[in-house]
Amino acid sequence: MSDLIAKTAIDRRLAEIISPVIEDLGFELVRIRLQGGKTATLQIMADRPEGGINVDDCGDISTAVSAVLDVEDPIEDNYHLEVSSPGIDRPLTRMKDFATFEGYEARLETNQPIDGRKRFKGTLAGTEGDEVLLNIEEAGETHTIGLNFDWLSDAKLVLTDDLIAEMLRQKKEAGVQIENLDESAFDEIETEAGDDNAAAKE
Repeated sequence: MSDLIAKTAIDRRLAEIISPVIEDLGFELVRIRLQGGKTATLQIMADRPEGGINVDDCGDISTAVSAVLDVEDPIEDNYHLEVSSPGIDRPLTRMKDFATFEGYEARLETNQPIDGRKRFKGTLAGTEGDEVLLNIEEAGETHTIGLNFDWLSDAKLVLTDDLIAEMLRQKKEAGVQIENLDESAFDEIETEAGDDNAAAKE
């Protein structure tokens, strides 16, 4: 599994448990993170294969994931479960994401310096083999560079008017009613399921 989806060993273990559950519901795991703190937070980011997940979908995922985590019990301490959509300036965690969002601006970071730099910003130009292609501006000229997918430590879209228009189109098709561009109105959901899990473990 890509490190962009699950970075740590516990994240990868959780992803192995959760991914089949999410896929059975018709969704895909975009990213998973177990964040520390006084009470840990398990953050799950999911989407439809064609894009456009809504709040009710997140609730369905939360219910199903809570049930399987209660059985598997991979998290020793109390935790709060948080399920959300990827958002507009979404993280890019799978090879196909870079092809899907070809033509949109993105910021990429590598886990090792490439020609003396680790951060790149440009327009996604699709994929080729194991490489993510990026059009970058240098000295007034556009160059296409290829970065091996395995080199990436972080990647996300840049918020632009074109991107907002595309994400709103997807959300409209998914049945999400949007009256303004306040992303918080439709981008995330916090469910009670995680609290139930936490209470059960006390």
